Amino acid sequence: MKPKILTVDDSKTIRLIVGKAFKPFDVDVFEASNGVEGLAVASREKPDIIILDITMPIMDGSECLAKLKSNPDLKSIPVIMLTAESGRENVLKIAKMGVRDYLVKPFKEDLLIERVGRVIELKAKGEGIKKAKRYDDPLSVLVVDDKPAIIEQIKSAVADTPWTVHGRTQTGEAVDFCSQNLPDAILVSLTLPDNAGFTLFQMFRASAKTKATPVFGMCVKTASEEQLRAQQVGFTGVVTKPLDPDELKSKICRSLNLDTSYKYFQQREGVLVLSLPATLTPNVANEISLQLRPKVAEAVDSGLGKMVVDMGQLRVADVNLVRLGISAIQLCGELSLKHRLVGSSLVQQECRNYEETKDWQFVASFEEAVAALNDPMAVAA
Repeated sequence: MKPKILTVDDSKTIRLIVGKAFKPFDVDVFEASNGVEGLAVASREKPDIIILDITMPIMDGSECLAKLKSNPDLKSIPVIMLTAESGRENVLKIAKMGVRDYLVKPFKEDLLIERVGRVIELKAKGEGIKKAKRYDDPLSVLVVDDKPAIIEQIKSAVADTPWTVHGRTQTGEAVDFCSQNLPDAILVSLTLPDNAGFTLFQMFRASAKTKATPVFGMCVKTASEEQLRAQQVGFTGVVTKPLDPDELKSKICRSLNLDTSYKYFQQREGVLVLSLPATLTPNVANEISLQLRPKVAEAVDSGLGKMVVDMGQLRVADVNLVRLGISAIQLCGELSLKHRLVGSSLVQQECRNYEETKDWQFVASFEEAVAALNDPMAVAA
């Protein structure tokens, strides 16, 4: 069930602010304009949290809170008190009332969301049923590093994607950015002065808005102490410098579970085609390997019985290709799929250097592969 939030305030403006603040979240917000109404709504709805103003007509917040605490059915409901006074004496008075937290008016929506998010779980509307994002979807990446050159390197690393990199050199600027925007992923330098990178990570995790956002630490490869600490406190992962563009994009893809299969798997002319890129790096080979079984199973389930592994773009044949090819051919055997390999004469020649590839059946083009697979004499093995 959705969490229920009850706001009790005689100010219609405050009630509107509260309603607007939680509109993006999958919660139900109830309103009352004084303590009497608040008690009635609380008894009826049993909210998960109450935001209670201290100064109201008919019944003020102090009396309402006392009645809440004396009711066995309502006394355990957490209460955040709103007050217009920030003096020490008033704060101590509120603290003695047994409230979970307090806010001084006027307050920012983000602060209210953060305080409430400490007590109840706030999920964005539609979370869990959103359409899976793809690698070619526009993403927002926040980079926090006091070295502008690093920010520029990351922009260059993802220049072949529709992703937008937002660079910030100060932690305060990063917090301000997230108060207005929700990045898809965040990269934070672990060497910011005064442990600011780790402090910023804790702030991101404490905020209801960014608590589920992947946050990567950045440091040089030899900074083993920082990497270990980042792992211990819960960073999503670590990106090492000098930056490897493929590794950076791969880590972001995995953390966001981005669909990259469309880059390699297509259905053409009744055939499942696995198209390998010109350069088959270890990261790309691993990415394809993880997708291979589910994509082939999906194709078989949809009625396809033929597969082509197109190596036509490959410049060289190495161990990455051999391992991937072996996996694909074995899977075709398991599922009784007819298959053919497409490769240049150079790739075919290089494959012959590996004992495991001696039985691979190559043709020179996709058209030849389809013709061979449509031959009644073609076999799955």
